[in-house]
Amino acid sequence: MTQENWQTLLKQAVTDPAELLDRLELDTNLLPTAQRAAKLFPLRVPVNFVARMEKGNPTDPLLQQVLPLAAEERIMDGFNHDPLQEQAVNPIPGLLHKYHGRVLLTVTGACAINCRYCFRRHFPYVDNRAGGQAWRKIVAYIAVDTSIREVIFSGGDPLLAQDPYLEQCVKDLANIPHVNTLRIHTRLPIVLPDRITPEFLNGFTTTRLLPILVTHSNHANELDHSVKQAIEKLRNRKVHVLNQAVLLKGVNDTVEALMSLSQRLFECGILPYYVHRLDNVQGAAHFAVEEAKAKRLLIALRERLPGYLVPKYVYEQAGAKSKLSLI
Repeated sequence: MTQENWQTLLKQAVTDPAELLDRLELDTNLLPTAQRAAKLFPLRVPVNFVARMEKGNPTDPLLQQVLPLAAEERIMDGFNHDPLQEQAVNPIPGLLHKYHGRVLLTVTGACAINCRYCFRRHFPYVDNRAGGQAWRKIVAYIAVDTSIREVIFSGGDPLLAQDPYLEQCVKDLANIPHVNTLRIHTRLPIVLPDRITPEFLNGFTTTRLLPILVTHSNHANELDHSVKQAIEKLRNRKVHVLNQAVLLKGVNDTVEALMSLSQRLFECGILPYYVHRLDNVQGAAHFAVEEAKAKRLLIALRERLPGYLVPKYVYEQAGAKSKLSLI
């Protein structure tokens, strides 16, 4: 696919709750609350991802991840705008340095899809993008800290950046001797598989850096043939592909859903890596799964699947030196 094709699909994304309900033949009584919630955090979902949803089903697990709901308007105790206190580990714009040996770069604040549970839905991206003069400061920061061996591209979604820009970023990092691994966290191979272009693959895989790509998929229904084809392109270029999911009430909080997700990921060439506990971001409390239930689910998953298909169940805690395991 050409770059124009994925960009055209991106421009066609559904941003109007009325259009989403119409496409899925859903009750228009859902519209007023969806419109209000969309003012808090805009609706955005690619049309090909909408096509994987079941028409007439308001509880479709893919729809639940993107449909603005009245529940987002409720202010909940224990939930806030910066649950991981990322601004405290943001030494220069565009760079987060939370853990030893690696840094995370917010390459762009844009996403192809706005997931309603996103822990960065309130993040100040306008002041935290790794472009222009900020990029030179980031490269200098990494160059003087020889403990940094891995750089992670995140966002937003880093694959919404243009291929020439991404390629130059990769080359700049490859020129830093102590950096040996580049990891990209992205939802685009799942929601917009056409984004995996030859130009992107060349820029990502032709330096000395070890390329790792971490997808974000929460339900087996997300993983259609177009996703499998995109992952094959990555694996053919020797990219290590992992997945991280979020445990979400009403989406994947059953043993059957989690099993199907792991099995389908592996069929597509993706290794299940993490299942995250929901971060306590304001507006997403309705997705929270009780901790006792979550532990039961992951224990049952261990009992039914081979070890390589069982993701680690983890959460992040502000100030902790690593992700923490719940079981």
